[in-house]
Amino acid sequence: MTDYEHILVKTDGETIRITMNRAARRNSLSGEHLAELLSAFQAAASSEATGIVLAADGPVFSAGHDFGDVASRDLMGVRSLLKLCTELMQTIQSVPQVVIARVHGLATAAGCQLVASCDLAVAASSAGFALPGGKGGWFCHTPAVPVARSIGRKRLMELVLTGDTIPAPVALEWGLVNQVVPDSELDSAVDALLARATRGSRASKALGKQTIYAQLDRPEADAYAIALEVMASASQLPGAREGMAAFLEKRKPVWPD
Repeated sequence: MTDYEHILVKTDGETIRITMNRAARRNSLSGEHLAELLSAFQAAASSEATGIVLAADGPVFSAGHDFGDVASRDLMGVRSLLKLCTELMQTIQSVPQVVIARVHGLATAAGCQLVASCDLAVAASSAGFALPGGKGGWFCHTPAVPVARSIGRKRLMELVLTGDTIPAPVALEWGLVNQVVPDSELDSAVDALLARATRGSRASKALGKQTIYAQLDRPEADAYAIALEVMASASQLPGAREGMAAFLEKRKPVWPD
């Protein structure tokens, strides 16, 4: 496995665990940190893993963009940084594996964006979430993109305009995370949800995930057009054939992938 400076990557059976490891900088997302995360997700995408866990070391999940890095850049440099960040977020959603965020402590700005970009998220009861640019000088424009698609317009506007931190139970109520558990149960809850989300045909799951993101924000007629063609094609996958055969024959499926 590639050696990284800002992250740790571990293969655990069929799961790849990517852990942000800049505790001294509150896991803030410098250009180098973002590039390492992108590289790790790209490598994981071509692996045999079925799931990816995104976690963090230290007391904070991620404080968002590294202002020391941002402040040192001119307009073109900041634009390049944000393009890199956007590529990471889009890669998280395009990889064939199920990606689950393991969230403890604060996830703010681009850190909150990371959580919203993952397929699933489990938060410790100590977690908090914020888009704080609204009460500062640099509005959270790009972090708001995936958060809006998770929590809806009015709740998004409350987050971005007030900049206030919402606690984990509110994040659960708003749909930003899937579960909230005691801190001591965070790892077991993440593993249990990932196990449920990765069962079945791997090829079918990967195609399904990618199709969901492709149609999610399109007009209904366009979404149906996309989903219809993919679902028809997917019916010919070995996993789909085996699933239907197992149902008809009243037996457990033996997945070919």
